Amino acid sequence: MKTTETPAPIPAEPGVAVTVPGAPAGKPPRRGREGTVLNVFSHGMLVLWAFMVVMPLLWAVMTSFKDDSSIFTSPWSLPDKLHLDNWARAWTDANMSDYFLNTVLVVGGSLVGTLVLGSMAAYVLARFDFPGNRFIYFLFIGGMSFPIMLALVPLFYVVNNMGLLNTIHGLILVYIAYSLPFTVFFLTAFFRSLPTSVAEAAFVDGASHTRTFFQIMLPMAKPGLISVGIFNFLGQWNQYMLPTVLNTDPDKRVLTQGLVQLATSQGYKGDWSGLFAGLVMAMLPVLAAYIVFQRQVVQGLTAGALK
Repeated sequence: MKTTETPAPIPAEPGVAVTVPGAPAGKPPRRGREGTVLNVFSHGMLVLWAFMVVMPLLWAVMTSFKDDSSIFTSPWSLPDKLHLDNWARAWTDANMSDYFLNTVLVVGGSLVGTLVLGSMAAYVLARFDFPGNRFIYFLFIGGMSFPIMLALVPLFYVVNNMGLLNTIHGLILVYIAYSLPFTVFFLTAFFRSLPTSVAEAAFVDGASHTRTFFQIMLPMAKPGLISVGIFNFLGQWNQYMLPTVLNTDPDKRVLTQGLVQLATSQGYKGDWSGLFAGLVMAMLPVLAAYIVFQRQVVQGLTAGALK
């Protein structure tokens, strides 16, 4: 009877571990347990941060439907009924409707101007090499680090000498100049991440630089435009310092000025319910814009890393 002989083991290469059949398995790696602990900690911090952000917003919305006495006696309880007269009083008596319209005009005009001018400048800086390219780019970056408070006094005299003080279009121009450095910085990096083959194919087909930019490159940069548009919208909608200095006409005030006026006009009386209603009015457009475009914001922030 023949017996099967065990083949001789193959010599292992230096530095390579040999697995012996029948040998007891080693201890499993501890990476799974460490990863689970890290996930639990990170998710716990995210839940805590979401609670800290959402609760003040919900409390402000809830308080806007209470009367003044309930705000002080039971601040954390639900309103006994919906006091819609708070919103009506803030919209009409406190002139929040006029402030809201002025803010829409200023922010809408400045947002369109910022995106158009910023995208054109960023496209040129990202796609064309010319003398002074890097110098102009770093000038825009330097504008991001320049505090706006240092420019308020000279800015006031410049706007006044141009005859644009206490005007809607003057405030629009100032907002555009204020937002251009960040817009150019953001979109320059975004245009550099876009493929050049599409633009080269358009040039081969006879398209001009203007047509290539507006019909090909600008639609491709839509995620970046939406992302930087949301950031500019947040900054311009909540801007208080610039309109306070450059817009002293009561009929041209924006929402931030109107909220301060609403808080101080009542003196010792204090229309707290109307103030919270006005605060929610100013807050809702920002929340709605972010909720609608949140997917595009994330795509715009990550598109530059995926090339």
